[in-house]
Formats: sequence, structure tokens, C-alpha cells
Amino acid sequence: MTLIPSFRNALTVVCLALALANCQTVFGADDPWQTTAERTGYHKTSTYDETIAYCKKLAAASPWVSYSTFGTSPQGRPLPLLVVSRDRAFTPEAARRSGKPIVLIQNGIHSGEIDGKEASLALVRDIAVKKQLASLVEHATVLVVPIFNVDGHERSGPYNRINQDGPDEMGWRSTAQGLNLNRDYMKADSPEMRAMLALFGAWSPDLYIDTHVTDGADFQYDVLFTVESSGYVARPVAEYVTGVLQPMVRPAVEKKGHIVESYFNLRDSADLSKGVERQVFTPRFSNGYGALRNRPVVLVETHMLKSFGVRVRATYDLLTELLVAVNAKPEALRNAVATADAGTTADGRSYDPARRETLRLELTDSSRKITFRGTDFTIAQSDVSGSSWISYGSTPRDVEIPLFDDVRPTVTVAPPLAYAVPPEWKTVIERLALHGLRTRVLSRPVTAEFETYRLTKPVWQAPSYEGRHPLRYSVEPVTEKRTLPAGSVIVPLDQPNARIAIHLLEPGAPDALAAWGFFDPIFEQKEYAEGYVLEKLARKMLAADPALKAEFEKRLETDAAFRENSRARLWFFYERSPYRDPTLGAYPVVRITQALPAN
Repeated sequence: MTLIPSFRNALTVVCLALALANCQTVFGADDPWQTTAERTGYHKTSTYDETIAYCKKLAAASPWVSYSTFGTSPQGRPLPLLVVSRDRAFTPEAARRSGKPIVLIQNGIHSGEIDGKEASLALVRDIAVKKQLASLVEHATVLVVPIFNVDGHERSGPYNRINQDGPDEMGWRSTAQGLNLNRDYMKADSPEMRAMLALFGAWSPDLYIDTHVTDGADFQYDVLFTVESSGYVARPVAEYVTGVLQPMVRPAVEKKGHIVESYFNLRDSADLSKGVERQVFTPRFSNGYGALRNRPVVLVETHMLKSFGVRVRATYDLLTELLVAVNAKPEALRNAVATADAGTTADGRSYDPARRETLRLELTDSSRKITFRGTDFTIAQSDVSGSSWISYGSTPRDVEIPLFDDVRPTVTVAPPLAYAVPPEWKTVIERLALHGLRTRVLSRPVTAEFETYRLTKPVWQAPSYEGRHPLRYSVEPVTEKRTLPAGSVIVPLDQPNARIAIHLLEPGAPDALAAWGFFDPIFEQKEYAEGYVLEKLARKMLAADPALKAEFEKRLETDAAFRENSRARLWFFYERSPYRDPTLGAYPVVRITQALPAN
């Protein structure tokens, strides 16, 4: 990956000049409404305190702006929120009464990638104070989170993002607790994410925008953005994205001088000819999570090697055109979201084994040719790393390469009517509440045949990941008689957030709570047997069961590792004895596919 500043690229110099020229037409040198970035010629970004002061200044200057907070970070910093509304609809209830789409712009989830904060502050000013873009809230209510990861934002320094060109100092990727918020949407371990889920649930935004700065290769594009329209996305939302949002926004942003593409990853950073691919975002990410909540989610990624000024202007222009599109066809967005929510709720009222929810997706080998707007580069053998080294030049280079963007489901499930979680699994029940899921509590025990799972062959990730040790396991569906104790929590699926419940509680889902380690004790053997006791038990079982004796002898003959492991040989008999633990690997959550008795 190149570390050469983007000023070496003639295209970047032109873009920077245009960006600064745009700003200079609005402001004089002493204009009190300049942001920190504008005032410093895009060398600096505002501190947390400067950001809060600017937000409060906006709210004091305009009746269209309200400043509040929606949570507190681990280090005690309030999480800031701006609401922009011509109707002064500054509460979720008032915003819903207005009938206008609600747009949530989230910045600084990775606080070194802070273009969106500066772009959003300038945008709110130009909407509500300067009134140059007042039309952007004519048919919309806009929520702005200037900084999501506030503690990471204040871990500021000049050496935090080696890949990125400016500002002079920037924040840190993770929180004070070392968590990456854009991996925390489902498990919700961080106070910041719990606050965001509460905000999301209260306001139920119709469009969710998450701003970033990409890492990766060098290329001509100054802004990448993706609005999910396949995979986990509900059909009405996908139709809005492909039929309204994308056709309106991309040409408008390009018309402003930007070079735009959908977000991608190189298949091989040292060999462009192998092509690029779209990433499959699971629900741990903002756009995967938003898709499960039936919302179009815009992932914004400006290019790290473009200067800070170019990146802020690209984000500003993209946010502007997204709001233009929302205001041009507000009912299209509202209807798409409402139809998707209604469809999810209706599906949850009946159990249909033929209806499938996609749990896992993967890219296929199918590709199509695209013109990739890259730069010239050379690949040489490095005497430092000992491997090939790619070095980018400054000359634009367009090449035809394959794009892999076709996805297919690999794991699906028939959603039940409801799930039941026994009352002892408190942390799981707490997570359900954080996601705004409607539940009810059993007042007395219920015994019935239930669908559930056996989880076997667990393998935990050795190094920790996001403060946990995620695990893989085999999933075996079973139907068995169980008693749900009084206090068990029932999660019905006739609700708009039902797909969140499915992906939390189906163990085959990539971001299921089981995969994050919330049910780890079910894999732990608590009772044990002494070897000399098992020796007696084994002989008794062999004498009583010829079929078992044949199975044991065949295993000895065909499995060398088993044959050489005395403990495994004895455990063979324990696992087939009445003393085994029948709950080992038994998934505690059950699937309810028929109405429970009246409770």
C-alpha cells in the first residue's frame, strides 16, 4: 500500500482547488461560521469541545436546529445529536406526526475517519443558518451524530492513520474500551452502541447514512458509496434503492466533479487483473444491521489518499444529493420502509416452512467486466519484506477488469412464529431489549415438543476479537420435548424488527449471539468420571451390547488417533451411558412453530 501523499497526483490537485474554491465563494476570511476545517485550510479537524460548541452555536442561531445528547461514553463524554427540522419536530413523536422521512447521518464511528463530521457541520449550517440549502429539510427531518466514537475522537494524534492524507491530527479507530463500533451492532457490548440502538429505536429513521474513509489501493475515485440492494435487503427497500436513490444520486454527485464508484475490495492487492469484489456485510456492520431493520443504508467511503479538503467536499456533496433525492420523492422512501415493515410483521403471523430467511451469503464466481479507473503502478520484489511490492504512480490508468458482485444464500431458515429464551439467560434477554424487540414473559411453565438445535464440535478463535472469543460449531436441528419454565421470554416475530431476532437467535447466523459466545457454558463438561470407574462401566457395556462392541472395535481399527488415546477410548463409553449430560451442547433457545397453550 502506498504511503505517498495524494498531492503528487495532478487529479487530486485539481479536485482540491475546486473544493477550496467552492468554500471560498461562501466565506470571507473572518466569517464566524467557518468550521475548524475551513478556517485552517483543511489542515485540522475540530476537537470534541470545539464540535460541541459549534453544535450549540447552530442550535442557538436557528429555530430549525436542536442540540441534545443521547448517551455517555465510557470516559464520561456525552454523545452529541443535532436535529434539523423546519417544523421544529425535535422529538421522535413530533417527527412521526410530521409525516416526513427521517434521515440519520452518523459520523465518526471510526474517529480517525472524520470527514463526515466536518461535512455535516457545514451542511447543517448551510441548511439552517445560511439557508442556502433550506430546501433539504422541506420534506425531511435530519438527525446528525457529529461524532459517534467520542472517546476515540479525543485519542488524537498525527500518527493514528498511516494510510490517510490529513488532517494534521485525527482520532483513533476504536473506543476507549478497545472496541470497534462497526462490529458491535448485534452483540452491543459497548455503551456507545447501546445508546445508538436506543436512538435508532426511538426515531426509527427511514434512511441511515454512515460516513467513513476507506483504506486500500490507490485509484482515481474520490468517493465510494454503497446502498445495499441485495442479500439481506427487503424487496420494497431494494426497489427504492435501485429505482430511485441510486439513479438520482450518483449522476448528481458526478456532475459536481467527483469520480464515483460503489464500494469495493481488490481481490489481490498485488494483481489488479484478478478484479474487484463487493463485500458481503453481515449484521455486525451498520449497513448489514440496517438492512435487517428494513432501512436503506448508505455506506460512504472517501479515498484515504485524497486530501482532507477533497474528502470533506466529496462527503458534503454526497450528503447534499442524498437529501435532494429524499426531498424529491419523500413518499417513495416512506412507502418502501412502511411496506417492508408491514411485510415482515405479516410474515410473523404464520409459520410457513417454505418461507426462508437468509442467514449467510457468499459471493459467487460470476463476474462482469467494468472499467476500473486506477492509476499506473509497478510491482517489484521487495528486499525489505521479501515479497512483491506494489508502487503507485501519478498517471491515471483505466483498465478492464472483472467485478464480482453476485451473491447467493448459503444458509437459510424457515422463521418460526416465535422464539423462547429461558429466564436464566439474562444477558441474552438484555440484548433483545436493546434491539427494541417486543417480548412477553411466561407466567407458568409450558411443556411441549419444540424445534431447537444441538451444537457440537465448538472451536473458539484463539486471539480475542472485539473483546470476545467468537466460535464456530456444527448445527444439528432437533425436535424434542422441553419444559419452558415460568419467566421464559417469548419473542414473537409479528413485529417490524423480527429479522433482528432471527439473526440473533438462529445459531447458524454469522452474528448470532451463540457465535459471539453468549452461550459458551453449554459446551462445558461439568461432571466427569474416574478412569478406573469407566474401566468397569466399559466392560459391563461391552458384555451387554454386541452392537456397541462391534462399533467400538471398528473405531479402534479405523481411527489411529482414537486407538492411541486411552481417555478417548474410555469416554466413548461414558458418552453412550446413562451418566452422560443430556444438556451438553443443547441450545437453550427453542423455536415455537405452533401457538402455545393459553398462559
